[in-house]
Amino acid sequence: MRLVLFDCDGTLVDSAGVIHRCMARTFAEAGIAELDEAATRSVIGLSLDHAIARLLKCDIDASVLALAQRYKDHFVAMRGEPDFAEPAFPGVPELIAELARRDDIVIGMVTGKSRRGVRKVLEMHGLTEHFMVVRTADDCPSKPHPAMVLESCVEAGFNPSAALVIGDAIYDMEMARAAGALAVGVSWGYHTPEALRATGAHHVLDVPADLLAVLENQQRLLDA
Repeated sequence: MRLVLFDCDGTLVDSAGVIHRCMARTFAEAGIAELDEAATRSVIGLSLDHAIARLLKCDIDASVLALAQRYKDHFVAMRGEPDFAEPAFPGVPELIAELARRDDIVIGMVTGKSRRGVRKVLEMHGLTEHFMVVRTADDCPSKPHPAMVLESCVEAGFNPSAALVIGDAIYDMEMARAAGALAVGVSWGYHTPEALRATGAHHVLDVPADLLAVLENQQRLLDA
């Protein structure tokens, strides 16, 4: 049995555009100069207060927390706009469906998104029933702290050595390594494969279906 823990933004769904647009609205409202999308992409994966503090190069204080709340308000409003989109990356729904059919896999999520945001994404893509354990920014310290992985393992009854963390960001790789889980990067997200490998990725997937080969290779090692 293995516990497969997916990141959300940049791994399951392509949300960089709406995240950047929401951050731009939040900053503009506060009179803060807009950053380019590359800067926003670099912090996707962190919990919102950590992401904003990193963008502004400051500590988390009352002003950062206020900006984080306004971001949440804007994001809720944006969900009602006709051009709002958090599409699944090609091949992701098929991979989740394949894993869900297997009796040796438990699927979970570890994400800097809020619980409300996770619920909306899973509902949108019809994936809710497949995710047995979820840890979010509402539950745990921000990545790369290992709490999301460790708490998921405890809830699902796994040793971290039997867990895989699938993510697109260096924070996912650092979190997985800190927890003692297998760190699996994805090449279609917001950080480069080179950056993922440099921060500890054991594998980097080119397409979602490549995870199946990683699982099979890992099983052969366990059986050896």
